[in-house]
Amino acid sequence: MKKLVTFIFSLLLTSVYSVAAHAQDTIAIVISTLNNPFFVSMKDGAEAKAKELGYKLIVLDSQNDPSKELSNVEDLTVRGVKAILINPTDSDAVANAIRMANRANIPVITLDRGASRGKVVSHIASDNVAGGKMAGDFIVSKLGDNAKVIQLEGIAGTSAARERGEGFMQAVKASHMDLLASQPADFDRTKGLNVMENLLEAYPNVQAVFAQNDEMALGALRAVQASGKKVLIVGFDGTKDGIAAVERGKLAATIAQQPKLIGALGVETADKVLKGESVAKNIPVPLKVISK
Repeated sequence: MKKLVTFIFSLLLTSVYSVAAHAQDTIAIVISTLNNPFFVSMKDGAEAKAKELGYKLIVLDSQNDPSKELSNVEDLTVRGVKAILINPTDSDAVANAIRMANRANIPVITLDRGASRGKVVSHIASDNVAGGKMAGDFIVSKLGDNAKVIQLEGIAGTSAARERGEGFMQAVKASHMDLLASQPADFDRTKGLNVMENLLEAYPNVQAVFAQNDEMALGALRAVQASGKKVLIVGFDGTKDGIAAVERGKLAATIAQQPKLIGALGVETADKVLKGESVAKNIPVPLKVISK
């Protein structure tokens, strides 16, 4: 009887230990919005790598709302996750969420978009400045200097929009392109369509458009098709829809990121941090121009 009691007690201890160990293996990814194929791919990459490395991954959607983002991180601190991967809704607004994680001693890794404040262990992203310049250089290679161009900007306040715009402006200045207009369409396909419709009326002589993501590029494409004009359109991200449009000859090019790789590297980096290994402050992910 004594041996049986000891055996049962041992099983209970093992069960308790397993639950504790499982809790230690939980990390989270907070995505700015899952209403965008690029970020869905990022999530997929993180999920696949988490499964490979034996982690439980919690996925939360901030729905492009900084207050929802803050609430998500607050929830995670209560749930006791061991690391947080975050794709910020806004590089400034995310600071409060990061500081909350900092106070809870939970390491934070930013993905695609950086954070202006708060302690971040590592930032994993493509070189958005280089990508913006690649887009501008591609337009010049097709239309020459002095081309008349329009830029569709992403969400104001995000590092991605700021840096892609910075790189594109480098190309504009170097080639003396004529920038007719630069307006935000918030990385959204429908807004890209609506903004582009208005810009086509205001600037009927436009020759090219640089959209800071593929969603806006695809929206702009619909506006251009409806107008019957011939306008060269370059997107950014290399999403499935964007690449398909390039292959069909609808978009001239997309500056391809690797969102699945960004998500996977986020989990790999969290794994290293939790094992006490050192990680790079900035981890770049290669870009490439995809054109037909």
